Amino acid sequence: MSARTLGPEERAGNAPAVDIVHGIRITDPYRWLEHGDSPEVHAWLDERDREFAMAARGWPMRQPLADDIRELVSADLWSPPVRRGRAVFATRRDRDAEHPRLVVFAGNGERTVFDPAVFDPGGTTTLDAWEPSPDGRYVAVQTSSGGTERGSLRVLATETGLPVEEPIWGVRYSHVAWLPGARGPVFYYVRRDNGDGRRGVWLHRVAAPRRDDVLVHACTAERTVPGVRLRRGRWLLISESHGTGHRNDLWLADLAECRADAPELTTIHSGIEVESEAEVGPDGMLYLRTTHGAPMRRVCRTAPDRCAPEHWEELVAEDPTATLDGFAVAGTAAAVEILVTRTRLGISELTAHSGEGHLLRPIPLPGEGMVTRLESHEPAWARTGEARDHGERVGTAEHGGEITFCYADVATQQIVLTYLPGWPEPRRWPEPQAPPPTDHVRRETLTCRSADGTQVPITVFSLEGAPRSGPTILHAYGGFGRPRQFGFSATVLAWLRAGGRYAVAHVRGGGDGGRRWHVEGARRAKIRSVEDLIAAADELVAMGYCTRASLCLSGGSAGGLLVLAAAMLRPDVCGSVIASAPLTDMARFERLGLGAMWTREFGTVADPGDFAALLRYSPYHHALRHGGSDHPAILLTGFHGDTRTDAAHPRKMCAALREHGSGTRPVLLRYEHGVGHGARAVTRAIDLAADAHAFAAAQTGLLPADRTVGAGVVPSQQEER
Repeated sequence: MSARTLGPEERAGNAPAVDIVHGIRITDPYRWLEHGDSPEVHAWLDERDREFAMAARGWPMRQPLADDIRELVSADLWSPPVRRGRAVFATRRDRDAEHPRLVVFAGNGERTVFDPAVFDPGGTTTLDAWEPSPDGRYVAVQTSSGGTERGSLRVLATETGLPVEEPIWGVRYSHVAWLPGARGPVFYYVRRDNGDGRRGVWLHRVAAPRRDDVLVHACTAERTVPGVRLRRGRWLLISESHGTGHRNDLWLADLAECRADAPELTTIHSGIEVESEAEVGPDGMLYLRTTHGAPMRRVCRTAPDRCAPEHWEELVAEDPTATLDGFAVAGTAAAVEILVTRTRLGISELTAHSGEGHLLRPIPLPGEGMVTRLESHEPAWARTGEARDHGERVGTAEHGGEITFCYADVATQQIVLTYLPGWPEPRRWPEPQAPPPTDHVRRETLTCRSADGTQVPITVFSLEGAPRSGPTILHAYGGFGRPRQFGFSATVLAWLRAGGRYAVAHVRGGGDGGRRWHVEGARRAKIRSVEDLIAAADELVAMGYCTRASLCLSGGSAGGLLVLAAAMLRPDVCGSVIASAPLTDMARFERLGLGAMWTREFGTVADPGDFAALLRYSPYHHALRHGGSDHPAILLTGFHGDTRTDAAHPRKMCAALREHGSGTRPVLLRYEHGVGHGARAVTRAIDLAADAHAFAAAQTGLLPADRTVGAGVVPSQQEER
């Protein structure tokens, strides 16, 4: 990289850090704020905490929003069930609990296997992932603490919940693939770094010394993320995802024909710009959801011994107007059924297809919302390779397994649904209780014209009967090719119930228009994401949904980058901004958090063209260069344990805005220790959401008088995400 930092002899006293990048002098006066644990940074953060607390005391909507959010999340929440042997595993978050716990149904009812609140009474440990063994005797659980998402993998005995060996440390959302029980308690797992720089897939025998673990697949490319799955008790699938670029390499091995500790991997595809997910059906065929020849994805089929792309047979064609987000294969060898879920501007559609790809029927959903975690669950005889046990439940052995998925919409808390091939509609799991009152949410779709003439969709939510114009939050993400999906958010629903409006801009860089939509807002074209958001804000104002003063832009992570860039480039675009755990310093993003993994999304400072594009919208550098005296009111949030978007980003952005702005509008930093980018305790999540949206309410003019507390109505309507 053509960059260097000036040495001590080139700097005077406490002068800012200076980098020379491709011949350009880049001054960084707040480099010292990257050292998050230094006494100077702690003292600086103490000042920001006092400023935030003082400001928050003047926000009248803080407590009403917190109360409403807490009421909305007070429900028992389940994960999809996983059947192993005669046991059924699931996570359950009780309505008043801070974290979900792992439970098992076996014999005489429900029993807790692992409870993070018992494991860590301090409440900073989260259950990140879990996977039971094929016979249900063991379960591998992954936990992390303090929000770091870097933690440990423990094997517990299902009967007692006690560990049976020492933890495996240093995992991060590792895939775990257990081998059939006849081989003993053995599983594959993923480590991104084994302490000696080796990344890949490892084979581990429970209770054996860690030094005996076998590396069965080593990652050779830089910055790839390995994955592993075992299907039908014999088919080993190994993948490597290339950063966030929607490209992966994929391999297959038949463990019936080779040793588990030395699998003979056959390449499905490698070294090409394709992203695929593979599944093995009950007919022994390989099914793939893929971007090969289909930017919006299609489903193909091939024989495992002819798995290269030239042999693939298309079953479910690409829909150019909706992304194919997931698929699951179930049934029997003679009657395969494929479920496919697509997302069309945030709304999921679910359809059933025959093994030949013919549309059988649409699968009815509870409403207009989001389908996630669509997965097929093989019957025990398929997982272990043993003879079929005709004593198993109908619907697992005889029907070839079940399919489970989650559903949520703006007004419906997440529920779990199960489906068996041939059913006319899915069923709730577990048995449903009395449904909560329903809020009637209205959804509208608009379009706006971006700077280059592209038509960009906008979705607007409000409660039926809400006023035509008023306080509005405009949210955007626009990164990594991810389509926006409209699931349940107690925060959004509380905002709507308070009388506000919530809009989402489907900007480029996201995945709502497939790979093309992503590429047009990535790397050197990232500025288009910002221009799309600005156009969406202008459209909402022009259409009379809000005024500039009553509009708040909101985004997190890559979306936080987006809303800050828009506010720096067009300070008049809105009255306020919420940027949660944002990227801000795009000259240093590769050196902070997981930034080095994101060069396919944003480009790299090592490339002169990429670097020029990064500086064009980098919020931190705009704040340093232009001061931002007329910037909107800004709330930044930062999490000290964040290992994705390092908390140095919001710290430095706050300092730049405070020191270089006029101070006429507030710049606040809400900073938390003991949490990170991912999951957290419910109370801390409620506090964060209430603070952020109380700030938005104070800035946009949303007042307690505009709502009926707890009733979920606004004055102009009779009844009421």
